Amino acid sequence: MRTKIVAGNWKMNKTLAESKALVEAISDKVNGDKLEDTRVIVAPTYVNLTGVLDSTEDSVVEVAAQNMHQEESGAYTGEISGAMLEDIGVELVILGHSERRAYFGETDELLAKKVDLSYKYNLEVIFCFGEELEDRKSGNHFKVVESQLKNALFHLEAEDWRNIILAYEPVWAIGTGETASPEQAQEMHAFIRKIIADKYTQNLADGISILYGGSVKPANAVEIFSKPDVDGGLIGGAALNVDDFVAIVNAI
Repeated sequence: MRTKIVAGNWKMNKTLAESKALVEAISDKVNGDKLEDTRVIVAPTYVNLTGVLDSTEDSVVEVAAQNMHQEESGAYTGEISGAMLEDIGVELVILGHSERRAYFGETDELLAKKVDLSYKYNLEVIFCFGEELEDRKSGNHFKVVESQLKNALFHLEAEDWRNIILAYEPVWAIGTGETASPEQAQEMHAFIRKIIADKYTQNLADGISILYGGSVKPANAVEIFSKPDVDGGLIGGAALNVDDFVAIVNAI
């Protein structure tokens, strides 16, 4: 059985005190007895990672970094290395988020380097990808998604996929006024699983957790998560509200 996952990306939000209060409130409300096959992850900003890690020491909640640099060290002002993340106890990192691709020009080739480096520092990767609105309207959405995955991940050996969680982000359905239906999410997730199976094996494809990152909220979480190839969500805005995030966790 694939692991169900709800991951909250806090982006550039919350002070240290607010971050600790938020994760402690989430921990208090998440019932560990119901999470045998479900992982709950939060991703605070860099400067709050240590504080949130301390606050989750006895919690089922896991902590991820929002990004890392593709080089091990050097003259990269403002960047964070995999060694630094490993050193403070971080075990997960989000790579390829749509905002990193759009605002910071991250390419598939650069992300392949980041993925490769993650193994050296024992970092499990939540790998994000997805098409823009023009790709969807032109009917190129499957081609774009396939290209993103092949360019960044298909050089990996089969055993390397044990450290990969996929997160499909239909960028066109985030803050655009457009809405992706649960059926559209299922269609893409099934396609993703098929191209992985074609490259590797069906068993490998069936074991990969694929999260949906298209504006999941308490109102739509149950319907989205009921789809057979949707294994959870990468949550943005709703992850900043305790009750909303916990409701989404409970929807799994």
